[in-house]
This record gives sequence, structure tokens and C-alpha cells, in this order.
Amino acid sequence: MKIGQLAAASGTQADTIRYYEREGLLPPAARTEGNYRVYDQEHVQRLRFIRHCRCLDMTLDEVRVLLQYKDAPQEDCGAVDRLLDEHIGHVVARIGELKALEKELRTLRAGCATDRTAAECGVLGGLERAAREHDHASGSAGRTQHLAGSHPPRASSVGGTGKTGKTA
Repeated sequence: MKIGQLAAASGTQADTIRYYEREGLLPPAARTEGNYRVYDQEHVQRLRFIRHCRCLDMTLDEVRVLLQYKDAPQEDCGAVDRLLDEHIGHVVARIGELKALEKELRTLRAGCATDRTAAECGVLGGLERAAREHDHASGSAGRTQHLAGSHPPRASSVGGTGKTGKTA
């Protein structure tokens, strides 16, 4: 199959497939005489595996390690268990960060319980005060960077593009 067919079969954009090839996650495809890539069912299965790992929020480096073990089925899987345990730790830490974020947002929202003008808005005032108190340039705001893709894209009536910035 050609790259468009592989993209459809795996639910992966063609650019992402090429990227995975460059990164060594996906083996290079055979080429036709016209230099078109030709993929097979093994590519589909590997892409589905990669995509599922990415849905579990695994990094490409983590996926790379898992693929190395998947490609060497005779190896001991202790490293796979340790990788997953470490990833679970990251997820637990993120849940804590997200709960703190939720608390902060709910506190901000409680500051503006009624419709007012923007000049009187408790949410905007709270954000302005917090911006003065936190040094975001040095990363000392007490929280990791906002996670791209942590919420679905949505149309915005004020600014923004509605894109999450998450790739692959």
C-alpha cells in the first residue's frame, strides 16, 4: 500500500509516518521503481502500536525502548516493567499538578460570580494579580509547563486558534 493508504489504515497522518521513519520507529518502506514508498500490514500493526503508546502519553523515547523489546521477544522484559512503573509515576505527578490547576481555576472562577464589565471582572483581576506574583520567565511559577493536548481543541470566540499543539 502507498502512504495515503497506510495513513487511512492506521489513523496516522502521512507527515507523522515519515517522521516516525526518520526517527527510526518505523522501518523504512520498500520503494517502487518510481520511488514511491510501499508499505505492508507489518507497518500498519507497528503504527497502531506506536499510536496506542502515544495515546497513553508515552514519549517517543519510551516508545522506542518498547519497540526494541518488541523486536527482541527473547529478551527479559524487566526493563519494560521498570519503564512502565516510571511512566505511572509521571502520570501520578501530572494528576497532582492537574488537581492543583483545577483548584486554582475554580478559585479564580469563584472571584467572578456575576456578570460584570471586563474592567470589574474578578477572573481577569485574579489573573493579573497572579501574573505579577509569579516569575513565569524563570519557570519558578511552581508548576510544569502547560501540557499541550491536555484538553481537546475548541473554537474560541476571543483570540486563539483552537489548536492544541500536540503532534504525533
